[in-house]
Parts: sequence; structure tokens; C-alpha cells
Amino acid sequence: MTSRHIAIPALLKIGPGALDELGRYLKEAQLEKVVILFGNGLIDMFGMSVMESLQEAEVEVLEYQELDTVKLEDLTELAFSMSAKTQAVVGIGGGKVIDAAKYCGFLRNIPFISIPTSASSDGFSSASASLLVDGHRKSVPARLAYGIVVDTKIIKSAPKRFLFSGIGDMVSKITALYDWNFEEENGYGKVNDFAVMIAKKAVNSFVRTPFTSIDEDLFLKELLDSLAMSGIANEIAGSSAPTSGSEHLISHALDKMLEQPQLHGIQVGIATYLMSVVQDHRYVRVDTIFTQTGFWNYVKTLQMRREDFEKAIDLAPSIKPFRHTYLHEEKYRELAKEVLRTDKRLTEILV
Repeated sequence: MTSRHIAIPALLKIGPGALDELGRYLKEAQLEKVVILFGNGLIDMFGMSVMESLQEAEVEVLEYQELDTVKLEDLTELAFSMSAKTQAVVGIGGGKVIDAAKYCGFLRNIPFISIPTSASSDGFSSASASLLVDGHRKSVPARLAYGIVVDTKIIKSAPKRFLFSGIGDMVSKITALYDWNFEEENGYGKVNDFAVMIAKKAVNSFVRTPFTSIDEDLFLKELLDSLAMSGIANEIAGSSAPTSGSEHLISHALDKMLEQPQLHGIQVGIATYLMSVVQDHRYVRVDTIFTQTGFWNYVKTLQMRREDFEKAIDLAPSIKPFRHTYLHEEKYRELAKEVLRTDKRLTEILV
């Protein structure tokens, strides 16, 4: 028999004030010489508290800078210009700098510490990075974070749209898992039952969380825990199949088509509801959580166009031709377009 090693984060700290304890967390993990990459404008916001925390713990910062690039060549140059003494790369910010730090750690074969400042997607826990390669966005292999540190006080302070995006991305695991089972039933690929279990537990735990406000610490921690679990499900599967299906293909198609696409999780969330109706699977639950969290009310303000989603449905199969989701079959593409035109909820939120 053969076995495969699965990487999981060795450090997971989610709660109010977690960033102030970063130095202690790194010291306990014996990561004492680090490079820190901040998102744009974040040195002014968090730099002093981060540096004080590291200084108190006697963790040496070999280099720190703000970063606003995900160009493959820029990150390659940055990674190999880092000191040979570097024991870890710390990324603090949104998706762009998290992807950059993640890829630098991957290139140098050193731990990556993920510190997201918003809960807009599961990218902070995934083992892939979205980079610019020859001018085009491309998902490239990277490495699962060695450590994840999330300060829920900072998450609360981020614009609410990022939180709605994270909600949309988390709920999408419902349709993604259904697509993955659909692939196996039709002779395309093999489902990993353990990865399914982890992804299903993550989304079910989230959608069943009692709350009165999405700003509550319990709700935020459940959302972030579940997003982190999603990254582990992908690591087990060796692909993004447990967490990314037809709903993500629609969002990626919109990214290609639109001059100014919306946040990833916003597009994914709308597509999740659409595909849950097409799949005839848990669409009432999806609609309920989007209603209760205020996701739908936010989406209504965006004036997103139905015709863009119709075009994205047709483009979706070409985004990942090696997959076989519901949208890879013409009858379901036609059904999806019909649902766009006739479903009461979708006619309310799209123009």
C-alpha cells in the first residue's frame, strides 16, 4: 500500500486581537527571522503593532515592504532576493498580497504565514495562487499556509462588501460538491470521500450558525474557520474540485468578459444560487442564508446585468475544459439561462 502526506496548517489563530500576538505565535513556532509583505496602505494601519509584537518576542524582521503586484516575474525576483536566513514569509492584507507571499514561500521552500485583513474568499487558506502570467490571470500551484492568523477586529473594520464576498464564496461549496459528484457519476474523475466530508462539514457548520448580526464574533469565527477548512479539503483532493464547481466557472467567465467585475465571492454567490436551482439541490437553504445575512440586499445595489450572466454561462465550460460540471452539458446551460429569466429571486437582483 502507498500513502500520501497531506499538509495542514501547524498554526491557526482566529479571534479578536490575534494580530497583536503575532510575535509570540512565530516565536513558539521557532520562526525567528522573517520577511513581511503588507498590502497597499497597511504599513500605516498595522505596521507599528506588528513590529512591536515581533520585537517583544525577539523575532527579527529581515525585510518588510508594501506590495502591489502579482506578476510572476516580479514575485520570482522578489523571492530570490530574500536573505538566505529567511525562515518564513508573512503576508498581511487582501488576496493580492496573500497570493504574492504564498508564492514567494513556495519558490523558496519556506513556511508562509497567512494574515488576511478581510474575509472575502478562501484564498488565504488555499494551496494555489492567482498570478499574472504573460498579462493573464492564472491559478498556479503554491503551498498551503504553514500558519493562519486572523484578527476578527480587523475583519470587522473592513468594508462590508468583503464580508458578503466571503459569505458567497463559503456557501458555494454546496453546489461545488454536487458538481464533483456529478462528474464521478458521469465517468469523469474520482471523488475523494474524505475531501468531500471536510468541505461538507465546513459549509454545513457555517450555514447552521445562529446569529443576529454578521459582525458577531461567533459568526465571523465560524465563517473564517469554514473558509480555512475549505483549503484543507482542496489539499486532500489535490485540486480545487471540492470547493469550486460550475458557480466558480461563471465567476471566472465574468472576470474575463467584464471591464470591472465584482468581487469574486459576490459573483460566485449569485452563481451558487442559480446553480443550486439548476441542480435542484438546497436552493432554499442558499436563499435563506443570503437573505438572513443581507447578501441579497447588497447585491441589489450593484445593478448587475442578466445578459452578462447568460454569456458567462455559455463561456463557462471553456474556462476549465478538463472538468465536467453541470454547465459542461448543453441541456443544463439552457436550463440555467431559463432560470435566470424566470426565477423570482434572480429577477429581483439582476437588471
